[in-house]
Amino acid sequence: MQCLWLTLADPDPATNGQLIYSKGLIEAARDAGATLRVIGLARRENPRSVAKLLSIDWRLTDEQVQPAWRRLLSPMPIVAHRGNAPNMRRLLDQALAERPWDTIVFDSICSGWALRTVMRHCRQSLRPPRVVYIAHNHERTVGRRIAKEARGRRRLVKAVDYLKVRRLERRLVAAADLVTSNTPDDCRRFAADAKGRSIVFLPPGFSGPRAEARTIDDGVPRRAILVSSLDWPPKRAAVEAFLAAATAMLAREGIGLQVVGEAEPAYLESLRRRFPSVDFVGRVDDVRSYMRQARLALVPDLLGGFKLKGLDYVFNRLPILSMRIALPGMPLQEGASIGLYDSHAALAEGVVELIDDFPRLNAWQTAAYDACADRFDWQRIGHHLLQHIRKVERSSPTARKDVSTFAAESRSAHLAAGR
Repeated sequence: MQCLWLTLADPDPATNGQLIYSKGLIEAARDAGATLRVIGLARRENPRSVAKLLSIDWRLTDEQVQPAWRRLLSPMPIVAHRGNAPNMRRLLDQALAERPWDTIVFDSICSGWALRTVMRHCRQSLRPPRVVYIAHNHERTVGRRIAKEARGRRRLVKAVDYLKVRRLERRLVAAADLVTSNTPDDCRRFAADAKGRSIVFLPPGFSGPRAEARTIDDGVPRRAILVSSLDWPPKRAAVEAFLAAATAMLAREGIGLQVVGEAEPAYLESLRRRFPSVDFVGRVDDVRSYMRQARLALVPDLLGGFKLKGLDYVFNRLPILSMRIALPGMPLQEGASIGLYDSHAALAEGVVELIDDFPRLNAWQTAAYDACADRFDWQRIGHHLLQHIRKVERSSPTARKDVSTFAAESRSAHLAAGR
């Protein structure tokens, strides 16, 4: 299978959930037998631009930073605007002109900038490629929540962007021959608008080391850990809200709290000033040593979507306390393998209740590990994806959804929302 894969950016190193999911799927599809060309943005951490590595043909280009006013006036939502640049369009045009592709993959809504070009190519092809949309989130749900929680002028900006997100996501779903989603909840949301089409559940895998056994006892510091890359405003907002609700209570009870994950240095310094009792570590090369020095792990996120850190916690045998909405797609049972809470204050109270309860902590980490042990295998997921792609009948050029009016309609919605 000759596959053209459109992604946000080079996923190596995989420093956040989106990159981990993209990297895992790309490599799993290759291992399952697909021949891949990947188009995306280059990253400073891995400055390859055109390279054939491990049978993947990477075509990467530097990001062309655009002024804020252009992003606001663009019919593209902010999440898809980074790739909407001349150098990315050149890479796409070259790929489409160079050879016939069996499949074109849109890896998240971030690659939606290419939709009009790809669909024009499909309509003009005698043997159009299959089109696959791999959703990382149900973006309308995420965008609606972000807009609702914004304040002041940002609320109007986020409301307008939500309209753009909604339109682009609907266009991607309508244009795709196959849609996948990484949580059961999001599968149901997509299916509700898909007029009977099935949505394929495509969870992430886990390729890291697994702790075969662990006992939590007095020898483990009286500490909770929160592993999260703080490079996305909704994540920052959730972590800050939890810290505001929890730090005084945890400090009063003598419980340590450690936050590990990538963030801008200036932002980390601001957090250290606001929450001096918290140990903000920043990015580390190997988080396992930090996990071993904690009794439990926290997921304070307020948005749905699969959280890759949940798998890190489970396979490093850390019992999890989470917001109820935060870990869809994981086969964990409340009160038996995870603690679920409805507010950040309740989550903090759960930490206080459980931090010294060694029988429960050990029972939860064992039950969570056993429940997940055979479910998150990248090799199996790659074969699953390719099997579903092969089952899809190619749509005829006339059956394709017409997206030629996407920019005009999006612009109209943008202007209407701004009145």
